[in-house]
Amino acid sequence: MQNFLFQRMPSAGLRTFLAVLALTCCMRSGASVRVDIPMGPVGPGISNDFTGLSFEMSYVLPDARGGHFFRPENEALVAMFHTLGVRVLRVGGNTADRATLPLPSHEDVDSLFDFAAAAKVRVLFTLRLKTSNPAWASEMAGYIMRHHGAQVEAMAIGNEPNVYYKTFGAYLAQWRPVAEFVMQSNGNDYPGLKLAAPGTSPGHEFWARDMAATFGGHGLVSLISQHDYPGGDARRATNAPAARDRLLSPAMDLHYAKFAAGWVPTVLSNGLPYRLEEANSFYDGGAKDVSDTFASALWGLDYQWWWAAHGCGGVNFHTGDKVAARDENKPCRYAVFWTAPDGYQVHPLAYALKMFSLAGPGHLLSTRINNEDGLNICAYALISPEGAITVTLINRDHGPNGRPATFVLNPALPDSSASCIELTAPGNSVEAEDGILLGGSSIGTDGSWNGHWKAMPRQAESGTYHLTLPPASAVLVKISPAGR
Repeated sequence: MQNFLFQRMPSAGLRTFLAVLALTCCMRSGASVRVDIPMGPVGPGISNDFTGLSFEMSYVLPDARGGHFFRPENEALVAMFHTLGVRVLRVGGNTADRATLPLPSHEDVDSLFDFAAAAKVRVLFTLRLKTSNPAWASEMAGYIMRHHGAQVEAMAIGNEPNVYYKTFGAYLAQWRPVAEFVMQSNGNDYPGLKLAAPGTSPGHEFWARDMAATFGGHGLVSLISQHDYPGGDARRATNAPAARDRLLSPAMDLHYAKFAAGWVPTVLSNGLPYRLEEANSFYDGGAKDVSDTFASALWGLDYQWWWAAHGCGGVNFHTGDKVAARDENKPCRYAVFWTAPDGYQVHPLAYALKMFSLAGPGHLLSTRINNEDGLNICAYALISPEGAITVTLINRDHGPNGRPATFVLNPALPDSSASCIELTAPGNSVEAEDGILLGGSSIGTDGSWNGHWKAMPRQAESGTYHLTLPPASAVLVKISPAGR
């Protein structure tokens, strides 16, 4: 896998990626695992902006009664964003380019960005490309920057353009004039205006490579955006147990590596950041009894770490109540939460966002694993700006033959203290849809969460920490230097 992933990468990018490769430690091994954590940052940084959500542009438009979903008065939604650690809100999706829907008005975007200010998030806003024109895109971009520039992460022009342009060249011929007009009209007045592109669907990720090669270092594109649904088509996931097994298998790690190999090296070697602005388990709304189960929480936690370890700037999980393509009455099974009468009904995937956000920010550390007995585990380590080390451990082993793993953590700290917080489901079942706990607490419909950390004893002679992780569970360990 290593040679395949980096065979086309220039030497500078190769050195960076080889350093990061050691950070992703997912393998099959046994009941007793030792994890050594050398000091010294060797991997990419993870900022507070990593965790994100993605919504359809239709959520920005007013409902039948003229009300807005995104509004600062929506206190339950504001609280949910805060609790989950969401820092970037992307609006786009299929409805961004849908000609049958109206373009968002100034009032619509005012409500969106006022919500963003209340939720303390930045917005990745999609301008229409397919049936729009440069004048409208420029005017809207200017309006947003003039009134809400502090909340803007970036602007995209078009969503999954590979759907309506057959080649990268045809897309670029349409995209470039709009992008240049937007920047020429607004860039001098609003130097914070950044464009993200191309936002293609899986299978067309080479457009991201070509966009980076075309504009790397030229300033027109500041962020490479890509979509990813590694499970594939939800309609084909008819065997739910097999689909859950696949989500949690080491084969997914190989899939990510193959997917990344076609475009990430070119992006990084051209000095551009990249973000998965729309992602989830299976496209077409997710797979029933898979995307809405605890399997998705373990998958989503590992998924964020894998991409963070490979230089990604963030992941925006696509969500919503209903599917925005094909059968639009079909419920979104991959949703992070659904609208409920008293707020928002949290789904298992939400716990992946929450647990990931508890670990950062910081820089990734390498981990050396002695794992000889056969478990499907993952381990990721991070060092904070204050010098604390967080270690995320995921036991993907599950089912009737799932086994616990006893971890021995050996941080390179002469004196320290540690605490941990666990992610569990009833009966250690990856099929569970309810009853999921993080730190002994569920997330309420109002966004409340009262999880707690448990102190961990330190072995006096070895300076190590020991814990046993049940099958189908995860734990976040925080190791603090003495006196902190």
